[in-house]
Parts: sequence; structure tokens; C-alpha cells
Amino acid sequence: MTPQFSDIPALLAHWATERADDEVLRAGGHTRTWRELRERVQRLAGALRAAGIGPGDRIAVLDLNHPSCLELTLACAHIGAANAVVNFRLAPPEIVYVINDADAKLLFVGPEFAGAAESLRDKIPTVERIVRIGGADDEYEAWLAAHEPDTRVHPPAPDDCFVQLYTSGTTGFPKGAMLTHRGMLAHARNTLAHIPMEAGAVVQVAMPLFHVGGTSYAFVALTAGARMVLLRIPDPAAVLDMFVAERITHTFLVPALMAALAAVPGAADRDFSSLKILSYGASPIPLPVLRACVALFPGTLQQVYGMTEACGVVTALGPADHENPDVAHRLVSAGTPIPGVEIEIRDPATGDRVPTGEPGEVWVRTDQLMAGYWRKPEATADAITDDGWLRSGDGGHMDADGYVYVTDRIKDMIISGGENIYPAEIERVLAEHPDVGDVAVIGVPDDRWGEVGKAVVVATAGATIDREALLAYCRDHLASFKCPKSVDVVAELPRNPTGKILKKDLRAPYWEGRDRQTV
Repeated sequence: MTPQFSDIPALLAHWATERADDEVLRAGGHTRTWRELRERVQRLAGALRAAGIGPGDRIAVLDLNHPSCLELTLACAHIGAANAVVNFRLAPPEIVYVINDADAKLLFVGPEFAGAAESLRDKIPTVERIVRIGGADDEYEAWLAAHEPDTRVHPPAPDDCFVQLYTSGTTGFPKGAMLTHRGMLAHARNTLAHIPMEAGAVVQVAMPLFHVGGTSYAFVALTAGARMVLLRIPDPAAVLDMFVAERITHTFLVPALMAALAAVPGAADRDFSSLKILSYGASPIPLPVLRACVALFPGTLQQVYGMTEACGVVTALGPADHENPDVAHRLVSAGTPIPGVEIEIRDPATGDRVPTGEPGEVWVRTDQLMAGYWRKPEATADAITDDGWLRSGDGGHMDADGYVYVTDRIKDMIISGGENIYPAEIERVLAEHPDVGDVAVIGVPDDRWGEVGKAVVVATAGATIDREALLAYCRDHLASFKCPKSVDVVAELPRNPTGKILKKDLRAPYWEGRDRQTV
């Protein structure tokens, strides 16, 4: 049975005592035992304090997956600060926004981003120092070694934030979800109650640490006392190689990566017998990809549905439901709530519960919930009710057996390859183009990514839309994964009597005969 921990420092202290010389983390050429991890975290605690970082302060990490990000997050938990992990796929203006929004005092950057960070130096005034991680110009190891271990632990309150992950907003600007000791430990406890990691578990962390599929999944492994193998980038061949070489037992992947795994030459000839649970989620999965992976990884698939605001997973669809032809209809569901999570379907306008099987908004109540959005009390109040329910913004229904079906995005969110994309962000950029008189962005089906963005535009009077030029304009102003993949030009956009664009009508032709699901 997994021990119950009161806070993150208690977790590290327990396993550093119980399994001091066992390996906890491997990444590239780096390995850490539990004893070594605790010592490094304590040295970082001293280094951060010496740099003036104290309770309530933020640091930021801009890097591909590297052990330092987890070490810094653990060190922040020790001193009462928080690590704001930056999505490295964002465009430079968006990276600047996140760092400034967090008021980050220190910025840690990997070698791929060091030059970009220096070029942005005059735009991130709160950052007092940039520390380079890895590569020929590494400063991190010397900085850590220069400080003695600091064993003092700032007494954490359950709802103190120690890691801040950013999720895009309908206003077009990311929001920092404040994830807490209570929330992250509850998520780990609830996940492990449904998806156990027994003694000897080897957990692959392939998703980026700026995502709950990376950081939260890593903390599930840490809570279980498991051995973790961190992948710097989720290259399909490297994922499969690691399955075999490290005898991986548990992993979490997004459907776009699963599609790529199934296409790797010779994949079916490999020995994946060590794999017990392959969890997947964060975006829609095309049924052909799902069927291919059921054949490739039999008896292991576990679909999960969740959100950053709930530290990760809230429902799961287990292996039995994937392989039982008598319940094949459940493959388009998100499964049932995991232990410790309540889910209800509510009328998004009134907040009243709707009858079983009727559509509404998915509401979630659990100890896993974030403390709120950093410095955004109004957005927090909009998202979390006074009695502790999170309004997910996802539309769906629940059947009589308790299976949740997420069928649409009330907030018009597009989930493409595991990334949340809000049309408002793209529309805000496109509206500035001189040839665009009106615009709406919708999600349309895509066999690889689940869905991708499409811009539907009306030209200004006398202008002609150059589709390729408009897509290039988006690439200049947005992260590449947010850019629409195609442009349709129409005479006018459909609107209701009050002037609201009818995106449902715009989407309908593209989704005819297909289930639009979130997993």
C-alpha cells in the first residue's frame, strides 16, 4: 500500500530513508538514487534561498525534459516557493508573457533555449538571473555544488502552491494553475488507487514537464516510490526502445504519439511483455489508431480524461472496456470517475444537474483541484464554485452505468495532439490582419492529431484572401501548434439573432458521421 504523505517534503524524506540506495530517476546519462535526489534537492533549497527566493516567490524553467526541472520543483516545495514550468512550444511573445505573469526571479534554461532567453532579456524585468542547464555552457551543476545542503523545510500549508502550470484561456492569455501539496498528493493517491504501481514498477515519463501528463505523472511515480525514466523528447522510436531496454511497466502518452508508435517499422516484432499499463489521453484518439494500439499493446490500454486544474486524471477507462466487444460503445467514453473524484453533469446556464443521459457541462469535485489561477481571482471564481465544484468547460453526458462521454467543448477549445488550443487566441491574431473582416476558428477532424484548427474568414471590402500568406502570418505571431492548418473563405459567418457566431453550424459539415470526443 502506498504511504499517505502530508506534503511533498515528507514524501521525499520517506523514500530517501526507506529506499536510500535504490535508483529513482534515470535520464540520458544521469542517474539518481533516492539519497542522491534528497541531497541535491537540499542543496538547491540552499541555493534558492541564497538567491533570495522565499515563500510565495516563483522561479521558471524553460527546457526540454531534464532531471533539474523535477529537482527544482521539489526544492520549491521545501522552501515554500513555486516552479512555473514554461511551455517551450510557445512563441517568444507568449514565453515573455508567462515569465512576467509569474514574476519569476530566476529563469533556468536548457541549451536549446539559452540564446532565445538572452535575446528576450530586456523584456523579462523580474528575472534577476538566468541559469543555463546542460550543454557545454552548463551553470546548474556548479551552482548546485557551491551550496551546502539546507535541511530546513518551510512548513507547508495543504493549499500552498509549489508548481504552477499554465493553461491557455479564452481571453487569449495563459493562466497559471496553482497546483498544491494537497492537490498533487490527492491526484497521486487517487490515481494509484485505480492504476497501481507495484514494487518494482518502472515508469516512463515521456510527456513534457510543462504538462500535467509530465509533471503530475512524475509525481504519481514519486509517490509510489517507483523507478522513473525520463525521456527528453518523445521521439516514437526512442519511446519503443525504452519500453524494451528499461523494461517499462507504466507510461502515459498522447494519441498523436501512439499513432506514430504504431507506424514504427517492426514495432509488432518487439517484446513489450513488461508493459502493464499504457495510459493515454489529453486529445481525441482516432478509432483506427486505438485499434492498432490495442493489437500492439494488448491488455494494457487505459484511457484517461483530465485537466490541469485538477492536477491531471479524473476519469479512466480500463483495459477490460477496451477489449470486450460487448461494450465496444464505451470506447468513445472517457470512462468512470477514479476514486476520490465526483463528477456531475450540470446545465451550464443554471448549474442544475441534468437527467442521466442528457447533455450538459462536466463538473468535477475532488481534493485534486488547484488553489486557483495565479493572480486571477475573477477567473478562479468563474471556474470553481463556492461549494468546490470545478466547471470543466467540457460538454458531455453520463450514462446509467456512470460512464462519462465528453462530446464537445463548451468553451470552444480545440485539443490537438494533447495541446489545448483556444480559438480566441488565434482569432485575436487573425483579426489584426488587414485583409480579414471577420473570423472564426474551429476544430476539424484529423487522423493524426485528433483535430486541428481551421480558420473560417470573411475578407474585408475590396480585399482578396491569400490563404498561404494568412497561415504564414499566424506562424509569425503564434506557437506553431496553435496555428490553423487550413483556411476557408466565406461570404459571411452564421450568427444567431444576438450576433453570436454559430460555431456549431460551422463545425457540423466536417464532423458529420464522426464522434467528436475528448479523452
